[in-house]
Amino acid sequence: MTSTPDPVATPPLVTPPVILVVDDAVDTLRMLGDALVAEGYVVLAARDAEEALERFEVAVPDGVLLDAVMPGMDGFALCEHLKATPVWSHVPIVFMTGLSESDQILRGFACGGVDYVVKPLRIPEVMARLATHVRNARVTRLAQEAVDVAGMGTVVLDTQGRMAWRSPQATAWLAQAFGVDAAASKRASEWLGTALNHDNSTFDLGRHGRLLARNMGQGNLGESMLLLTLTPDSATAQRLRDIALTPRETEVLSWLAKGKTNRDIAEILGMSHRTVNKHLEHVFEKLGVETRSAAAAIAGRLLPQV
Repeated sequence: MTSTPDPVATPPLVTPPVILVVDDAVDTLRMLGDALVAEGYVVLAARDAEEALERFEVAVPDGVLLDAVMPGMDGFALCEHLKATPVWSHVPIVFMTGLSESDQILRGFACGGVDYVVKPLRIPEVMARLATHVRNARVTRLAQEAVDVAGMGTVVLDTQGRMAWRSPQATAWLAQAFGVDAAASKRASEWLGTALNHDNSTFDLGRHGRLLARNMGQGNLGESMLLLTLTPDSATAQRLRDIALTPRETEVLSWLAKGKTNRDIAEILGMSHRTVNKHLEHVFEKLGVETRSAAAAIAGRLLPQV
């Protein structure tokens, strides 16, 4: 009697990194596209900032090679826009420029770029630098998602006490506490500075609860990390315990009650549409409802702050 051989185990599929190349020169796009494909990347191309933003709306890349000088919105302005958008801010941006003046190089770093390469491009150098930044960004992103799923947020302060990076959850909480006007960032930084100097600090959000910032210590290059958590008030906390909503499910329910679509919630909380749908399935089951309107009505009673 012959035995059937065991099937050969298939290794798990690894999604290749996606790189967006933004340059108004077709020859440069073609050259970089060929080099990136040869290295195993999936390549997106854009000839100006408008096209680049359209590509981001379709698929968020793992890295960007960005020409600094382009017609219309230049690379520096595009970088600032991307870094100001929470769901895109984690993407590493490497500038490509023929400008060698130190002020232009500093401007690239100041607006959020992680590195730069000088034209004419040396392809091996570009590939090496890009691979390092894509790998580091993926590790950071995984850490960020783990923290956000747990219902917490993280903020990184540079050596001058300025916010160098913040997770989507932290962005939402800081906006709730300090607003989104021109002076909001300064107020938030001052409060975070207090936590940095005294290990922790709290901010009273009234019926929303209390926002706590804890100093987690210094990281690379003298940067400091702070962990944010939101503790609901006692009455709300008891209601949440009664129906066993997780912190993340509570956040999703809160934004649903404010009339946000699943797409809006995904962008605000920095998660995929599929994850939002899964959270809502659990929320509907725990609340015993089948529709968004019914869930929103219960949320109005459960979370009076919404």
